Amino acid sequence: MTTHTKTQWIYLILVAITFVGGYLFLRSAYLISSDFPFTQEIILVFLGTIATIVITALLLNKQTEVELKKEENIKYIELKTNFYVQFLDYVEEMLSKPTISEKDFMRLRALTHKLSLVSSERFLEQYRNFLNVFLKSSEDKHFSEMDIDEISSELARLCLEIRHDLLSESGTQKIPLTQRVSKVILNNTRVLKRKPK
Repeated sequence: MTTHTKTQWIYLILVAITFVGGYLFLRSAYLISSDFPFTQEIILVFLGTIATIVITALLLNKQTEVELKKEENIKYIELKTNFYVQFLDYVEEMLSKPTISEKDFMRLRALTHKLSLVSSERFLEQYRNFLNVFLKSSEDKHFSEMDIDEISSELARLCLEIRHDLLSESGTQKIPLTQRVSKVILNNTRVLKRKPK
């Protein structure tokens, strides 16, 4: 049982004890004041007010929890989208440059690390294919028309995975990092290491 679940159970037990104790106290006060109808009405109003406050507090607490979860998911998707846009802008910039420098490869390494933080397993696998084509095409430090076509074709497949990742329900869930995903991330980084000249 998680700490959060234990805390919820403790609160539930405390609320139940308070509610039962309050009910017994108000019931005995109600029975004692049976000779005074006005006092009984005040006790009933008090009991109704307490019940309303407790129910409202529980509903507001749940609503706040749902809103916080929703906000967290929105921030996660925004972060993910931002990294994908940075990557696509980088590829566009590289394909339009006459030559590629070592600094450009450093940026690609940094983007690879950023993408490994938030991307889905399917995206990371397709990204590995993209890296293979991109790096093979950039061995001579510039892109020919044929290289650009190959990269664009691979980028199209990658964009499908980006779309799937952003629109799928799993994109907003916190999926634990599996060993397979870890291996894909490490391989993507390893493939970016330049061979010494």
